Amino acid sequence: MTTTLRIGLLGAATIAPAALIKPARQDPRVRVTAVAARDRGRAEAFARKHDVPVVHSDYDALLTDPQIDAVYIPLPNALHAHWTLKALDAGKHVLCEKPFTANRAEAEQVAEAADAAHARTGLVVMEAFHYRHHALSARLLEIVRSGELGTLRRVEAEVCFPLPRFNDIRYDYGLAGGATMDAGCYAVHVARLLGGATPEVTAAHLLTLRKDPRIDRAMEAELAFPGGATGRLRASMWSRRVLSIRARAIGSQGELTVTNFLMPQLYHRLTVRTTSGPDRPTTRHERVARQPSSYACQLSAFAAAVLDGDPVLTSARDAVETMGVIDGIYRTGGLPPRGEAGPS
Repeated sequence: MTTTLRIGLLGAATIAPAALIKPARQDPRVRVTAVAARDRGRAEAFARKHDVPVVHSDYDALLTDPQIDAVYIPLPNALHAHWTLKALDAGKHVLCEKPFTANRAEAEQVAEAADAAHARTGLVVMEAFHYRHHALSARLLEIVRSGELGTLRRVEAEVCFPLPRFNDIRYDYGLAGGATMDAGCYAVHVARLLGGATPEVTAAHLLTLRKDPRIDRAMEAELAFPGGATGRLRASMWSRRVLSIRARAIGSQGELTVTNFLMPQLYHRLTVRTTSGPDRPTTRHERVARQPSSYACQLSAFAAAVLDGDPVLTSARDAVETMGVIDGIYRTGGLPPRGEAGPS
């Protein structure tokens, strides 16, 4: 068993320095050893800037490199399933950016391949929900599971930020874009985490682009959890709700509210309000250590899964559930899930 995880990068994406390059410099068990991009010149420039020793002419060449153990895939959403499957075929572990695939059917296909590859050769596949690996997420889960809030009645989550560049790939239907895919996948995932199960989508309202009515720029959805709790999701890349990243769990005896669960290393605020008696409400504020960053925690968890056999919190099977909710939002809101035919 090797003691170092050698990672190749598929695509010189803008997220890669924060999500991979910087965390790898802080982790003695991880090395970024190669990069490939559709434009070799861009890959070479990226390699020079970030001290990546090897540049490959294309993605296939990187996957056949015997000096690479794993790949990080930050490509557009529509390409995630294809290159994850090819990486598994090449015998590489995979850290794939969220959302895992374009839709649930693709996620199921990849999960089956991931299960088979893990059983056969121990390969690891992880979806890159970096927030889930930070200590803040563990604390949220601990509070909800402790029973301090009583019986869970409602979960709310929203991830809204402004992205007015409408030629961005995140607004491209052919690349599986949309606010529900990009921002909403986080809201779906944290709602599933706090709710303890996968909910059904009972209502959805989507604001769309004029240039392509298949693409949502904002979303609001209502949920029903198997245990009887309800939920609400909001996501936006362009709407009146400019910036809001928060989640809330409401129980029969109290509630939890967290601001910026997504990147707690920058700032976060966790508030718990409980009722110990009819006239004795209590409120407390908690903080967890901001560092290591959520991205560093994610890379460390990926390395531990590969090198030590640790469990994967954001597995391919977990991704199937998330993508099922995303598909449900699109269908309930009157839009085709990504990767499915719809009016252009």
